[in-house]
Amino acid sequence: MQYITQTGQAIEQVFDDLAQLRIRVFRDFPYLYEGSVAYEKEYLKTYTQAERSFLFAVYDQDRMIGATTCIPLENEMPEVREPFEQAGMDVSRIFYFGESILLPEYRGHGLGHRFFDEREAHAQSYGTFEMTCFCSVVRPEDHPARPADYRPHDVFWKKRGYHQEPALQSKMEWPDLGETESTAKSMIYWIKPIPPTSKSV
Repeated sequence: MQYITQTGQAIEQVFDDLAQLRIRVFRDFPYLYEGSVAYEKEYLKTYTQAERSFLFAVYDQDRMIGATTCIPLENEMPEVREPFEQAGMDVSRIFYFGESILLPEYRGHGLGHRFFDEREAHAQSYGTFEMTCFCSVVRPEDHPARPADYRPHDVFWKKRGYHQEPALQSKMEWPDLGETESTAKSMIYWIKPIPPTSKSV
């Protein structure tokens, strides 16, 4: 395995690999994402425009098999910032965790924890952030595409110290599998305070 890290504009170097991986992993429940490389590259520009954004990726030879990203919340899209702003929270003190994606055949070997370790260390390194957060899609228990053996990641996230905050929710749009039109999905946020550090920016 090969591990790489990139920040800011340099993340663009792996756009193609990251876009393909996102499309593949997010096709599965609960996201059911009917993605396109063009849309992915447009979305990922947000990360290249933020100096403190961060990517950690894993390759098996020349194939990206896992990746995770994070970015200061103040640099994220309005729909991501909005619930925090409405709650009166200082978005300049919060780091937002984007995707944490891994091909199924590589799961169960600790990379999920490594992804959180890398992002949390990056956010803490600036010494100015007080919280990390991420969001997950809300799907009904009886959704017809829900696999019989599906297990949400809630237990894993709680073990990492995160808790779900029902007051923080937003809407995001994408087309479900087999659809051509985007529809709004409810997203709920998970948050975790990060310990202070003496290091400054």
